[in-house]
Amino acid sequence: MANFLNARQEVADRCRYFAASGYFAGTGGNIGLRLDADHFAVTPTATDYETMGAEDVVVLRLDTLEQVAGDRKPSVEKGLHQRMLQAWPERRASVHTHQPIASAVALLHETPEWPAGSPAAFGRGIGLIPYRPSGTGMLVKALGKALKLDVFAYLLASHGVICTAANLDDAARMVRQIEAAAALHLRIRIERNGTTDSTVRQMIAETLATAVTQGE
Repeated sequence: MANFLNARQEVADRCRYFAASGYFAGTGGNIGLRLDADHFAVTPTATDYETMGAEDVVVLRLDTLEQVAGDRKPSVEKGLHQRMLQAWPERRASVHTHQPIASAVALLHETPEWPAGSPAAFGRGIGLIPYRPSGTGMLVKALGKALKLDVFAYLLASHGVICTAANLDDAARMVRQIEAAAALHLRIRIERNGTTDSTVRQMIAETLATAVTQGE
């Protein structure tokens, strides 16, 4: 079987990008990347992104999650990536983040709307998956039940974000836009809350406005 080292290196490199950009927290955050019709690569569990190499990235069968390559154990969220890649066979990338602003919205169990002008490839909207413990079959089952074929990005309630895209470049753009959408959502929410101190409200609004701009 092919070892897919180039694609596995792409996963490792992109993990470093997401970590440096603040979208992964510690070792929290992971990627699934379709390799062929039967296999996908996934981030290893509890591994420092800075030292991660191609050999550390795990290769699993898409149908059974059997590990066929890689020196480490796969991410505990491998089932989430399996579901995302099975739902959209034409998409290669699945990314699960703990990006700060979108995760804050996820704590509220709310969903932002895509900013005007967002690409059609991002989907009709952003969905919400009900809370289930991280790394469990219960969360995978909840995701599977909530998936809609025209919605490609989801907030995981009290947890984080998962999205799917044609490739990892498009997934990175989607992650940035999700953060911008979440920042806009919170900014509007705070502006409508008249009980918040006006100085604090202005400071938060300025910070969120920067995040909105970075997503463009």
